[in-house]
Amino acid sequence: MNDRILKLGDYMEQTLLDAILITFPLHVYYLTGYRSDPHERFLGLVLQRGDEPFMLVPELDLEAAQASSSVKRIFTHGDTEDSYEILKGLAGGAIKRLGIEKGCMSVHSYERLAGSVKAHEYVSVDQAMREMRAVKTPDEMVLIRQTVRMVEDVLSAVVAKVKPGMTEIEIAAELEYAMRKSGAEGPAFATTVLSGEKSAMPHGTTGTRKVGRGELLLFDLGVYAGGYMSDITRTFAVGDISDSLKTVYDTVLQANLRGIEAVRPGVRMSDVDQAARRYIEDQGYGAYFTHRLGHGLGLEIHEYPSVHGKNTDVLREGMVMTIEPGIYLTGIGGVRIEDDIAVTSTGVEVLTAYPKELTVIGE
Repeated sequence: MNDRILKLGDYMEQTLLDAILITFPLHVYYLTGYRSDPHERFLGLVLQRGDEPFMLVPELDLEAAQASSSVKRIFTHGDTEDSYEILKGLAGGAIKRLGIEKGCMSVHSYERLAGSVKAHEYVSVDQAMREMRAVKTPDEMVLIRQTVRMVEDVLSAVVAKVKPGMTEIEIAAELEYAMRKSGAEGPAFATTVLSGEKSAMPHGTTGTRKVGRGELLLFDLGVYAGGYMSDITRTFAVGDISDSLKTVYDTVLQANLRGIEAVRPGVRMSDVDQAARRYIEDQGYGAYFTHRLGHGLGLEIHEYPSVHGKNTDVLREGMVMTIEPGIYLTGIGGVRIEDDIAVTSTGVEVLTAYPKELTVIGE
């Protein structure tokens, strides 16, 4: 068994669980090395006290599971079989306390499970999985750094092609094509390109608006490769922009730098948020910074921790997250500057190296 499964097994013993059922595909991958999207079919990893763990996978995925999983006891179910009844038979005797991922399991799946296995008590293991995933291993950091380098190369190549008159969706298509060419499995999320007044929408939708001169152009993108993700935002000037927009840009940049500077082990996440937010507020733009400072990053594009003003959890070495302050002026434009960072033993490593100084493009 690998170290992660052993650690989860220790948690099972400490909390007096009889068994743990893991069904979230990303957690199955994290714990076993087997990466799959089972679609509507059942996929599960089972740990039981006093027994070897086993997996139950769709029959059509058996060969792939055998090739990549660190768990050697692998059973299958066919499309016409009741996977939950098979699970019940494999689990054996009565289970009093069963650990499940309550935050990841649908009501339908829970009802099917409860109707078959019929444990006396279902206990959430979400916290245990969150704590394990929050601190990245050196091997995970290698994969994350690779995704960061890939997305920065993609952004650099495509920004050089941008000209006034191109549509947002044309640019986004160029970015995603470049991702595939670079070796990425795909975008980490829907690639966002927002121009002009649309850049003032933190979650705006890329569309057919044409890029014009004298306005801002915001890129928010990431790649997915090797099971991990990157996430970067840069905002550019298309030709010369107004002094007021330059002031907004500089304010966001300084807030970004202050947020990064505050990162080190033992610091509360709320204090990191405030280090950036306070600067924006002091410049008179507090009302226009409308979201948290950052979020965790790894197997998912948004995972623990959430870096906001009310989160008093402390940073730990090995955590990876974004620092992404922004100012959004409705009807005018917005600026966001997002970096991926890792908490080190003494402070912070900024994973993203793409330049942050205001850059004029499209000339």
